[in-house]
Amino acid sequence: MPVRTYAAPPTPWSRELAEPDIDPSAYVHSFSNLIGDVRVEAQVLIAPGTSIRADEGSPFHIGEGSNVQDGVVIHGLEQGRVIGEDGEPYSVWIGKNTSIAHMALIHGPAYVGNNCFIGFRSTVFNARVGDGCIVMLHCLIQDVEIPPGKYVASGSIITTQAEADRLPDVQDSDAKFAQHVIGINQALREGYQCSENLVCIAPIRDELKARTHKTATETATMTYSSHHANGWNGDGSPLKPEVVDQIRALLAQGYRVGLEYADARRYRTSSWQSESPITSTREAEVVQSLGAILAEHQGEYVRLLGIDPKAKRRVLEQIIQTPDGPAHVGSARIPSAPPATAAGGTTATSSPAVRASGTESLGLNLEEQIRSLLAQGYRVGLEAADARRYRTSSWQTLGNLSGQPREILASIQATLAEHSGEYVRLLGIDPKAKRRVLEQIIQTPQGRVGSHSATGAEASRVTSARSNAGLELGLQEEVHRLLAQGYRIGYEYADERRYKTSSWKSGATIRATRAPEVLAKLTAALAEHSGEYVRLIGIDPKAKKRVFERIIQTPNRQVAGAAATSPSGASSSSAGTAHAPATHLSAEVLAQVQQLLGQGYRIGTEHADKRRFRTSSWRSCSPIEATQVPQVVAALEACLEEHRGEYVRLLGIDTKAKRRVLEQIIQTP
Repeated sequence: MPVRTYAAPPTPWSRELAEPDIDPSAYVHSFSNLIGDVRVEAQVLIAPGTSIRADEGSPFHIGEGSNVQDGVVIHGLEQGRVIGEDGEPYSVWIGKNTSIAHMALIHGPAYVGNNCFIGFRSTVFNARVGDGCIVMLHCLIQDVEIPPGKYVASGSIITTQAEADRLPDVQDSDAKFAQHVIGINQALREGYQCSENLVCIAPIRDELKARTHKTATETATMTYSSHHANGWNGDGSPLKPEVVDQIRALLAQGYRVGLEYADARRYRTSSWQSESPITSTREAEVVQSLGAILAEHQGEYVRLLGIDPKAKRRVLEQIIQTPDGPAHVGSARIPSAPPATAAGGTTATSSPAVRASGTESLGLNLEEQIRSLLAQGYRVGLEAADARRYRTSSWQTLGNLSGQPREILASIQATLAEHSGEYVRLLGIDPKAKRRVLEQIIQTPQGRVGSHSATGAEASRVTSARSNAGLELGLQEEVHRLLAQGYRIGYEYADERRYKTSSWKSGATIRATRAPEVLAKLTAALAEHSGEYVRLIGIDPKAKKRVFERIIQTPNRQVAGAAATSPSGASSSSAGTAHAPATHLSAEVLAQVQQLLGQGYRIGTEHADKRRFRTSSWRSCSPIEATQVPQVVAALEACLEEHRGEYVRLLGIDTKAKRRVLEQIIQTP
């Protein structure tokens, strides 16, 4: 029970010194504050750091089986009441089996129904949230009534009833998530209550001791020699010869070995749990310990860690077991070992044998991009979204990837397979500046972007989608996403002369807000301005500013995959498809140059041969002092010609802030 529970203070509007009424089966942490007429029903969990003050508006009701998590604030105004399920007036009513997540604010008058989830840092004020609603992170619900069973995406601001009525329905996966949170917090409640009861905790301590002795005994009965003879590769054996070889290599270099594990849910959020450290440095003992741990965590993901005890950092992270059994493990190099180089100067990871291991469908450009990100000290991450979440830009984080490029590619391959039928995008993250340097979609529901291994059925669907609206499928999805966020769609066009001077002409106003009508008008615009540049514009009608610009047609062809840019100057894909032009630049690069110059940035170039590219040791080309498009283009063509057969990347430079705003590879060997 909490240390601090108080009666409501006497005030001009209330002389009743009501105190909290807490059911004996509920658990209220001692670091929480409950003041006034707060009615806590059975099996409720109130976590540390909560403040529930019925000292102005009252009473409050927290229904059976609900949980109020760390840092939640519940308060209410004197004026205004909501009617609870018992027919009585309340300042705040929270129903049964509802989760109020960390740092949320429920300010009365407020009603939250049964089986709801209110996400981190979300606010509900002067509002009703119906049964079964899911409110995600950082949302504001004010002055509205949310109908039952509705889904509110992260960051949403719902302050009009029209917005509330347009909300999408909760999906089965969302409802299961809410029930899962309830189950976790019920287990926490029971654990908290048990931890304060010596009679309850003693058998568990005894059980843990017995389990430790039993595990040690079972491990001791395993003979390393027999497993080593067959390479741990017999029926049901947990380790493969490649894993044993890798352990041997780690120990030989003075590294320690560890393990982490995760069930399917934790794996998706990259929430790994650490096993007890393996302190032994003898190969036989380490292998025995690993075998016992893998057997204990059958049906879960397990990954092997290589740890440098002096530098206190990880040198290897590699999944060696999945829920389906032992994972396919290649001969991944330990970071301190010199990279294997094949004939011709290419690394072993770019050889046909390696690409045949399952990462070929991801494309060589993606492998080069990952190598470039890692060489510059950036992290690599992934996000996923189904069609509904994609339209509201509510991406789900899948966690950061670490290890060698080959291991990261293997992890990406597994993630793409797991999220088949969804959007997946690659992230480049600058850990020092804590910002993203790259966001690039590598899979859509129709297949992998840039993959040439799509099935005939997938290809036919894409072809059909293109013919329906005259637009590339990815562009249609972009239009859907912009409209779903409340933005308007427009377009501009320019002939060759106007394009060079950035003198775009505005197209006819598109007043439609339904995707089919907008797509039809865009198709007509492309046909009308055939032989000219056309770019798509996303417009925020409230702020009266552009939020999106993208060239969708050039005089030669439709440009579906051109890099999208925002008016602020940050490219949404800072490493687009690399081109190797012979005598002229591609339309995409020209558009990027024009955009940078229009915003007052300078243009630069760097080049690297294959050896320097692998170590990210770029060399600068001759400085480009020009600020006019023709002179800059001429300088770029001269650099490309001079360094034919090398990597060349385009730089956008902010001369005032003395920093780079763009690094984009425009030529490969």
